[in-house]
Amino acid sequence: MADHVPAEREEAARVVVMEEEGDGDELEDRMVHGSEEEDSVSVAPEPSVGSSISDSSSSIASATDEFSSLDPSSETGTLSSAAGPALTANVGVLPAVAEPEVRGGRAGASGGERSVFFPNYVPLWGSVSICGRRPEMEDAVAAVPGFFEIPLRMLTNDGVVDGMDPSLISFPAHFFGVYDGHGGSQVANYCRDRLHLALVEGLRNVAEGLGGVSGDAWKKQWERVFVDCFQKVDDEVGGKVSRGSVGGAADASAEGSDLCLGAPSEPIAPETVGSTAVVAVICPSHIIVANCGDSRTVLCRGKQPVPLSVDHKPNREDEYARIEAEGGKVIQWNGYRVFGVLAMSRSIGDRYLKPWIIPVPEVTIIPRTKEDDCLVLASDGLWDVMSNEEVCDIARRRILSWHKKNGVTKSPIQSGEEADPAAQAAADCLSKHALQKGSKDNITIIVVDLKSQRKFKSKT
Repeated sequence: MADHVPAEREEAARVVVMEEEGDGDELEDRMVHGSEEEDSVSVAPEPSVGSSISDSSSSIASATDEFSSLDPSSETGTLSSAAGPALTANVGVLPAVAEPEVRGGRAGASGGERSVFFPNYVPLWGSVSICGRRPEMEDAVAAVPGFFEIPLRMLTNDGVVDGMDPSLISFPAHFFGVYDGHGGSQVANYCRDRLHLALVEGLRNVAEGLGGVSGDAWKKQWERVFVDCFQKVDDEVGGKVSRGSVGGAADASAEGSDLCLGAPSEPIAPETVGSTAVVAVICPSHIIVANCGDSRTVLCRGKQPVPLSVDHKPNREDEYARIEAEGGKVIQWNGYRVFGVLAMSRSIGDRYLKPWIIPVPEVTIIPRTKEDDCLVLASDGLWDVMSNEEVCDIARRRILSWHKKNGVTKSPIQSGEEADPAAQAAADCLSKHALQKGSKDNITIIVVDLKSQRKFKSKT
């Protein structure tokens, strides 16, 4: 760790160009044995020098009694005394909208990749959520096709989208989310049932008051909606406000927003329970990702992976600076952890670690292109043992091999409510590879096939 820790946030990681390989019809049968990566490395705690942190640290010490019997490789660990002075500078926590970089320039802006519009796109998705080698399942997953009608004005500043019918002013958007819980499953399950509805409430408020926007103002609107949405759900989890509506997307009416204005309610879970949240909203023209925690979303564009989120880890330079500026400590204990306990720097829940753990998401907006193959959202049970390149390569080739063996689906799923068999095969294949490579965590994966049409000859 450098002596001086900059507070600036890197917008997105550079992608790594994958080597071109075959489509691998026998991919599913190819076994992967062992892994050089370990889920965590056992490191002795740094010795305490008796420094004091803040009065609120006493509540942390009492809360961490519950962690005394935890697996060292888990997201939460045993608390160790912190050492060293705290920084005094204020570090902003509101993220900027990121534009991922790809070979040749900004994604969708240059390099020969032209943004496109898919007005009739139906999501083809598959998901898997397995306990793995953990004793309990704490992950949750959400797939909500057609969760909201997005006004065109929320995706452009001039009312023009390449290939769009000028008479079309709104179109369905599709929601996918992965929630990796820790300390219990309550917060992850609540996010699964609630977060997309809270997002609908925010989007509806923006759409109703939306006027003309200029420049990139529409991107800032998305950022604000996501930040408010995550904060609202975090407040509901902590009992600061009344719980919001749960159920189908149609139930998220204006009344749902009013539910959050009432008296405080009981917390959803104990203060030591929390969850990551990585969600993707897929529109005909753009993909919008919001991330809070160390789950991850990667776009497979052609044969190269494009990360659409950056993990919130305590040793990330900007996150380290923010935590220290608030009087917190990042301690190396089986990996870098906030106060030696939590292996991520942002989450929903985890009241005992506030204000150091925050629910503020980082938002990425990327135009869709014809080169986009599939989108993978997953918990760190996958990413801890597999690289972005491996995941994209396997997902892409597994979808292709399924279609080569089975042909184009004869009865396409018109609504997207059910899993697509090719995308499901890709999700299942990834989970098997993660287990074979030694993943010790719950594994939750969503694979979304972004190709509106695939041209294959059906087998006769």
